[in-house]
Amino acid sequence: MDYKSSGVDLHAGENVKTRITKILGRTYTDSVLTKGGEFAGVVKLDQSDVSIAVSIDGVGTKLKVAIMAQQHNTVGEDLVNHCINDIAVIGAEPLCFVDYISIGKLNDQVILEIIDGLARGCRLNGIPLVGGETAQMPGLYQEGEYDLAGAIVGSVVEKDQLPRESMAKGDVLVGIQSNGLHTNGYSLVRRIVFEVNNWNIDTYNSELGHTWGDELLRVHASYLKLIKKYRSNSELKGFAHITGGGIPGNLSRILSDDYTAVIQRENIPVEPVYSILQSAGNIPQDEMFDVFNMGVGLIAVCSEKLAEEIISDGDIDNHKWLLGEITSRSDDEGKVKLNY
Repeated sequence: MDYKSSGVDLHAGENVKTRITKILGRTYTDSVLTKGGEFAGVVKLDQSDVSIAVSIDGVGTKLKVAIMAQQHNTVGEDLVNHCINDIAVIGAEPLCFVDYISIGKLNDQVILEIIDGLARGCRLNGIPLVGGETAQMPGLYQEGEYDLAGAIVGSVVEKDQLPRESMAKGDVLVGIQSNGLHTNGYSLVRRIVFEVNNWNIDTYNSELGHTWGDELLRVHASYLKLIKKYRSNSELKGFAHITGGGIPGNLSRILSDDYTAVIQRENIPVEPVYSILQSAGNIPQDEMFDVFNMGVGLIAVCSEKLAEEIISDGDIDNHKWLLGEITSRSDDEGKVKLNY
């Protein structure tokens, strides 16, 4: 099995992104500091060293799992943390958040649970939820279905903007543990779990140590605390938030064409959910890394000295480990190389 057979064509998505980036470029003025394709857009304010960072995202078909489980109070926190990470990795401080909920028929309890999760995510990250929009769309959504999206605004000081141009051969990669699948790959996951193997939300898995519902609704981790602590350190070269496209697709977004990130697969602690999904779906190894975060929610690129400090930092709860290194890129290499 692969992601395409579940209805998501990653390669077609990348082709569309390339075309969209060209369209976006037609609207850019001199104040735009990003080129398109980064984790967030950055626009410089007049006569200031401060720029505005903006990003927008959704929860994807993880919502289908929440609807199946009739548990709607975690997807809002998923959304906030995802958006927080996307602007934090470019060095931005989050300022505020707004949401958009579209639903076929208004259900007060569902809406309140969703917003409760949004508010909890904002509160835990120290930002206000300043508003949003709830749209009723009968005929567009089936009974009980809804969609959820949100936009975040932040500010970034020029000296803290990431990635830094000082990234160079010899820098190393630090992997920071994810909290499960986060919010990506769920179209393939749902097919494997609920269609092919006929497991359900309440099916207990002894390897996981809990039900599939508990596993699939684990909340997307926020890495704001770690990023804020190290973003001003000159030996920190960049962060990559590992979302759709996995490690290769996201780490490559912060690398110049001169370098290749070489990752040692054996350095990544194997969480049961990934080995179970790979076996149950007969998924090739490369496809696993293209679709899922594989237990790595964030990657830091930094000097060896700073890597040791981050890995041993007891104030950061997430497990951290040495993942690989930055090398010079040859003509026949991609930006990310996985050594199995």
